[in-house]
Amino acid sequence: MTDHSLHTADAQSPQIAIIGAGLTGLFTATLLERAFRQANDRALVPQITVFEKSAGVGRLATRYRSDSVTKQNWQWAFGAQFFTAKTSSFQQFIAPWLESKLIQPWCAQVVDLNPASVSGQSLDIQQKEQWDTAQARYISTPKMTSWGRALADELAHTTINFKTRVAPLAHDTQNQVDNKTELFDETGDSLGYFDWVICTAPNAQAVELMANSGFTKQAKIIEPQMQACYTLMLGWDNVQPLPEALNKQGKPAWDVAYVHDSIIDRIFIEQQKHAHDELLPSVTIHARNDWSEQQVDEDIETVKAQLLQAAQKALNWNEDSAPSQVDCHRWRYAATIIGTDKEALGILLDQQQQWIVSGDWCGQGNIESCYQMAQQTVEMVCQTT
Repeated sequence: MTDHSLHTADAQSPQIAIIGAGLTGLFTATLLERAFRQANDRALVPQITVFEKSAGVGRLATRYRSDSVTKQNWQWAFGAQFFTAKTSSFQQFIAPWLESKLIQPWCAQVVDLNPASVSGQSLDIQQKEQWDTAQARYISTPKMTSWGRALADELAHTTINFKTRVAPLAHDTQNQVDNKTELFDETGDSLGYFDWVICTAPNAQAVELMANSGFTKQAKIIEPQMQACYTLMLGWDNVQPLPEALNKQGKPAWDVAYVHDSIIDRIFIEQQKHAHDELLPSVTIHARNDWSEQQVDEDIETVKAQLLQAAQKALNWNEDSAPSQVDCHRWRYAATIIGTDKEALGILLDQQQQWIVSGDWCGQGNIESCYQMAQQTVEMVCQTT
């Protein structure tokens, strides 16, 4: 584990603002609290405030609906489906939740799927691989949101203000006497004064927040390219026959399908995951990022219709086996595109104003990057506190 020991020359407790309660924000608050505990100086207990514009935490999103007759649920992990832990520090970080089984390895059976075509080519499913514990993919149980909520609940010196949208930072909000930044909400009300401001929003939103602030690394924020992702969520009643691709008779058993020659990228079967045995048949479908980006400003009902048509070819349903539940969600900032000739940015620091811009997009765009950027942020705060 990285040593986050703090300098204790100044015994005043720092006031720290984190914009965004996604995983980068939650990891940052968690590691900051641990760093201050390691300093073993009660006078240095931080006062951390997280401002989140939505009503919930984390990028591990779950949606569900209940059947009024059976009282069973359909459930979809419509954000990140899983994550990996390739570095020893992140493996050590997630170990307590692995021990409690809130996080579990997902040893999914993976297939390649070629949809049925209008020219008469039949649906083709071929075994691809099985994910194993040697290079595990992890999920949070019983819902993907469970880990984010656990992270938030375990914070001891952090307040999370939901449904609070921070206004763009500006030079005239800077208190130069105390070297603190005053933040405001979108209505103009003060949110308080802070020694450090850490922005963990997607880069397009970070650009807006910092546009007129004089942030010294403003030009760097727009370097990573981010693409959208549409997610289609389908469900079937207990009494319905399932589509051909989900019917195990004569087909390879599978949990995840990589889809070829389609606007669909991957398909995930939800009810076959750990602790999901009681779910009604639920399938989450991610569209290709490049296609999603091209459609990002289209009417979502139009996009949903196109995805449904592609899903019908991929799963091969008829009138009797068509899904009874259909929903669609657009992630405007889902995937970070990093050129093979470019290194990850890392966090962006304005040392004089003590502002940091961070996020998974500063790394490889995955959940482990959220942790790595949180590590870098905490190391920087600790060096100057």
